[in-house]
Amino acid sequence: MTEIWQGFVKAIELIVSLDPEVMDVAWRSLRISAASTILASLICIPIGGLIHFRSFRGKRILINIIQTFYSFPTVAIGLLVFLMISRAGPLGFLGILFTPTAMILGQMVLITPILLGLTISALSGVDKAIRDTSISLGATEFQAIWAIIKEARYAVMAAVTMGFGRAISEVGCALMVGGNIRGFTRIMTTAIALETTRGELELAIALGIILISLALIINVALNIIQQRYT
Repeated sequence: MTEIWQGFVKAIELIVSLDPEVMDVAWRSLRISAASTILASLICIPIGGLIHFRSFRGKRILINIIQTFYSFPTVAIGLLVFLMISRAGPLGFLGILFTPTAMILGQMVLITPILLGLTISALSGVDKAIRDTSISLGATEFQAIWAIIKEARYAVMAAVTMGFGRAISEVGCALMVGGNIRGFTRIMTTAIALETTRGELELAIALGIILISLALIINVALNIIQQRYT
């Protein structure tokens, strides 16, 4: 118990002193997760709108498949992306394996089902009359979808936040396609796993505190925005 308490004390010291290694890992983790979430959102939110507003055969099955992938194991996603970008894979010519780019790609694939499914659910809660009114006033389909997204912006924002939380907290995919290379692809989750196995509890706890703090700050910021504009 004493070792754990000492680990917490040392962790606070590392954070307060802005330890270079701690800050480097935390900043890289934040950059990679933010980039993957932004890119995935730019792709998934419009596609989610199209899926919601279009009627086609197999739509319900497609939505069920998307929702099934909410809990898809991160190591399975990591394996899939690894096979795609390895030298023998179809995207091997890009040479991005064990780079931050590969980690961003892996996290994008991981959170795509969450963003798609929750966007569709968010849009389902908006009155259909808004779309019909937009179309009757001469709006194009994409303009009508954008109007609905704006109406459901808080629910969509919550979906994006959940996607970011999934991205920044995963470890399996990042480890498989990033390699956990110190100073290059090491992020908070992979560093926590490594330092814990090495017995370096102080650094592991410090990174864990930062990881939890980031999640708390993002959720508090989202709640403040929702309260201010509702």
